[in-house]
Order: sequence, then C-alpha cells, then structure tokens
Amino acid sequence: GDRGRSRRARRETSRARRRGAAAPAWLARRGGVLLGGGGRGGPQGARLGHRQVGVVQKDSQEARQALDQLKELGWAKRWSSQPYMSRRTTSLRELTNLGIKNAENLAIPSVRNDAAFLFTVVGTTGFLAVLAGQLPGDWGFFVPYLTGSISLVVLAIGSISPGLLQVAIGSFSAVFPDYQERIARHEAAHFLVAYLTGLPILGYSLDIGKEHVNLVDDQLQKLLYSGQLDQKEVDRLAVISMAGLAAEGLEYDKVVGQSADLFTLQRFLNRTKPPLGKAQQQNLTRWAVLIAASLLKNNKAAHDALVSAMSQKATVLGCIEAIENAS
Repeated sequence: GDRGRSRRARRETSRARRRGAAAPAWLARRGGVLLGGGGRGGPQGARLGHRQVGVVQKDSQEARQALDQLKELGWAKRWSSQPYMSRRTTSLRELTNLGIKNAENLAIPSVRNDAAFLFTVVGTTGFLAVLAGQLPGDWGFFVPYLTGSISLVVLAIGSISPGLLQVAIGSFSAVFPDYQERIARHEAAHFLVAYLTGLPILGYSLDIGKEHVNLVDDQLQKLLYSGQLDQKEVDRLAVISMAGLAAEGLEYDKVVGQSADLFTLQRFLNRTKPPLGKAQQQNLTRWAVLIAASLLKNNKAAHDALVSAMSQKATVLGCIEAIENAS
C-alpha cells in the first residue's frame, strides 16, 4: 500500500545517499515532475543527465521538491544556495566598486536601438525620395511625396501603438554584433539568480522580441495577484528582476535591456504591503542590482556556462546541468 511504498522510498533514498547514486525512477515521479534516476555520476556520485533525468516543471511545488531531493543527494548544490539577505541602504559608489559600468545611468532607458531604427528609416526614405524626384512628369512629384511620408507613418505608429513598432525595432536590433550575446547574457542572469534563490524555472526564450525566462511559483503568484507580497518575497523578486540589468552592467558600458526589467520590478513594487515610498523604491532597485551583480560575479563560471547552453537552445534540464557542472 501507500505506507509500504513510503517506507520503501525512504530506504531507497537512504541507500542512494550512502552509495552516491541517483534516486530510483519511481521515487521522484509525482504529478508534473518526472525524475528518472539510475547509474553513478562523477566524483560527486549523483549526476543529472539528459538520459537519466527528465524534469517537466508544470507544478512549482513538485518542481521544488524534485530539486530539493537532488540537492539532498548531493547533486543540485547550487539550487536555492543563496540565503536571504536583508535589504539595506545602497549607494551608487558600491555598484561602481563592484564593477558596474556607468552605474548612474542604469535606470535610464537606452535609445540605441530606437535611434538606429529611426535613423535608418528616415535616411533610407529620404534617399529614395531624392532619387524618385528624378522621375519624369507627375511621377517625379507623387513618388517622392509618398516615399517621404513613410517616415511620418512610422512616427505615427510609434505614438499610437508603440508595441507594434517595438517588434520592428527588435528585429532591426539584430544588426548589432553584440545583440544576441546581450540577450543570452541578460536572460541567463535571470535564470541563474532565480535558480540560486530557489525559484523554479518553467522555460525560456532568446527569440528576438520574445526574450524571457518563465518562473513558476504558485504561492508567489497568489500573493502577487492579491497584492500581499511581503518584504522578503519582494526582495527576492527584485534581485531576480534586476539580474539581467546587472549582467549587462558588468559586461558593457551601456545597458540596453533594462526597460522591461524596470517595468517588471515596478509591477511587483505596486503590489507590496505596506507600499514603498519613492526613495525606498530607488534604494531597493540599487540594492537588488548590487546583490544580483554579486551573485553573478561569485558564480561567473556557472553564468558563462549557462549563457553557452541557452545560446544553443538547451532544455531547462540542460541549463540546470550546465549550472551544476560549471567549475
């Protein structure tokens, strides 16, 4: 019966710990999480491989239990390894000393991609309009007029529906040599910091215009919708939200992808109890960047390995394996 199965599970887990093997397949299969074990790993004993373990993270509680079990077996050592750190007053000097470039400009939205897109549109349409002016007869009037109006249409779309224009700008941004690397480094930072602070990852995407990391936590979701986030949860979510910005700040002179992160953080701050004042929100943002940057620097090998894995479109399982196997 269930009791006999439970006793058997405890005995098998105890034996697995003693001999350094992974947990048996049936032991960790519950609901939306599937862990299939078997075989020995390297020097650490338990090893997570694509053929040995599959994680389908559809339920946050099950995903967390599965990762907790792997941590107990000695494999997922980095999972939820970052203890809670209380929020404190943080200065820009601390960010600079940590290695953040141009810390004073972190919260200023970048216009690099927007400016490059608009300059290209205006320059191209202007050049074509001049050429079209050489056409004979009425064509030399109407074609330049219509061509030149393209710039006005683009500006109108940007004013009325900025989201539509952002899709085009995102696609155009791929012309920058560092854009794909920025995306991978940015999203890998969200993934890694969430993993280190104990928040399960459901999935991710590096596709242009769809860059994101999906986190799954049923309890946090309920608190978020009810507007009842406490300080501890707000602090953790703030650090995860600012991780991408911190990663770019450590690597590049100019941060490009901070707008969405700041918007996400503000969404969390709007649902805190008690509400935070403007000065408190500013300090929380700085503190979150400081903690996120510290975690990334202290786990640089894991971050670099994760960037590589995500760039190769590895599964969530493959990404976790890259984190844990990084030296």
